[in-house]
Amino acid sequence: MGELVRTNDPGLLSVIEGLLEEAQIPHHVADRDMSVLEGSILVIQQRVLVPDERDAEARALLVDADLGEWLRR
Repeated sequence: MGELVRTNDPGLLSVIEGLLEEAQIPHHVADRDMSVLEGSILVIQQRVLVPDERDAEARALLVDADLGEWLRR
């Protein structure tokens, strides 16, 4: 699994998850629970992970949705 996006913005995460679900691209949001536990410090960001074989497709989807600036390199 490759890291697509890293953020603690709940709105952005919701939009990204919706896009991935609509495109039927499997994904996992890692560190969701850790981010909540650590509180407002925002040290631990949530990571959107996709299977390696769907990475290019997921990245293109986010670029098309004008969310390319959030992509991890």
